[in-house]
Amino acid sequence: MSTADDPAEVRVGDLSEGAILARILARLAPSAAPVGPGDDAAVLAAPDGRVVATVDTLVHGPDFRLAWSSPFDLGWKSAAVNLADVAAMGARPTALLVALAMPNDTPLPFVERLADGLRAACDELAPGAAVEGGDLTVSDTLTIAVTALGTLDGGAPVLRSGARAGDVVALAGEAGAAARGLDVLFRRFRDLAGEPTPIAFDELDAGERACVEAQLRPRPPIALGPVAAATGATAMMDVSDGIALDATRMAEASDVSIWIDSAALGARRGWAVDGGEDHALLAAFRSDTALPPGFRAIGHVRDRGEAPLLVDGEPYEGRAGWDPYRDWDSATG
Repeated sequence: MSTADDPAEVRVGDLSEGAILARILARLAPSAAPVGPGDDAAVLAAPDGRVVATVDTLVHGPDFRLAWSSPFDLGWKSAAVNLADVAAMGARPTALLVALAMPNDTPLPFVERLADGLRAACDELAPGAAVEGGDLTVSDTLTIAVTALGTLDGGAPVLRSGARAGDVVALAGEAGAAARGLDVLFRRFRDLAGEPTPIAFDELDAGERACVEAQLRPRPPIALGPVAAATGATAMMDVSDGIALDATRMAEASDVSIWIDSAALGARRGWAVDGGEDHALLAAFRSDTALPPGFRAIGHVRDRGEAPLLVDGEPYEGRAGWDPYRDWDSATG
């Protein structure tokens, strides 16, 4: 059997851009857009004349390790983190645009499985959203850049700057699982030189496995973003960098102080406060509003004091979440 006959042996550098694109499109959901993939640009419907847009980039090294993440994981996660940002505005995701920069020796099945992960994440987390276009190019470093688009369906966007004194602070989704999973990976699956090694899932207990899976394939509560908006959320944001850092951002944008009750965060409270990447939804609601199903109260909003964030009544002075510009060197050292 020749290399050309065995897809597992084919590398992206052996094919044209059109041939690679054809393989990707064959694995994606059929487009419902007026003009979908295949032209110079897609044409998308904007039901109320406004489009919510966000972009996120995953780079091999600081954002993922190929020893730990399968191509399906990467497709899933690159979709999920962007869908969560759209949902955090109170919007319904409608489309993704995906740019892949890959080394020439990337196996063709790797690209196909990444496309499978993109489709599966959209199907499960945001039914109706699909990949509607993108770009392919060559790079020494595998990079996945995704732009997500959404619609407000006639509603108003929920900003991080709308929290007011007296509001209840609530959370929907996981709290601390992904950060705990990342800790497991760094402690258990690196060699003596500090390089990542393949994950031996059979060596993990059920709790560790669940946390590692939450890190590799986060499941943000995408549908609850528009629900929160319709319920009257005054502020909302995606918890990508830990509750401490993201609640501080909300407090500073709203010019208030946010008080968090760590006991309300559950068994992984430390990981929830300082970690990140669960992509939960952090929201504020008026105290006379019943929280939507799926949200749980974790604190409240007060007039601005000396500190923007207090945990269990004390100004928070921990490490305050993930910052790639601050934490990347220490994470790899």
